[in-house]
Amino acid sequence: MQNLLRYTGKDIQNIKFETWLEKKPEELRPLAMKWFKVIENCGGDVQPIFHDGYPMGCVDYAPFAYVNVFKQHVNVGFFYGTEFTDKTGLLEGSGKRMRHIKLLPDSKYDDKEIEVLIEAAYKDIKQRLNAEY
Repeated sequence: MQNLLRYTGKDIQNIKFETWLEKKPEELRPLAMKWFKVIENCGGDVQPIFHDGYPMGCVDYAPFAYVNVFKQHVNVGFFYGTEFTDKTGLLEGSGKRMRHIKLLPDSKYDDKEIEVLIEAAYKDIKQRLNAEY
């Protein structure tokens, strides 16, 4: 079994979400806020943290999803996304484990499918944590 990635101590940056968001392109802020709130609201055990300059949702300091804002798009990412069923082909990336959804302003997305993937990531990290104990 692989050891789970965990962020603790110096790994966690002292950044306020609102301060971070204010520095991002105005037209992308609503997307970032919307999807990070969905990540945060997955469960009472979700810990919102910052690492590498962007916000992520963790359970027991093990990350499961993140939001990052770039010049023209927002990514909603998943730390173990390669293992998810992606019926609609939203997930992108070529990394060993991670996948993300690239969201552009003024584009239409299947919000329900994004919510399903976020919920899958949350359930997945909880299963991984339970397997550790």
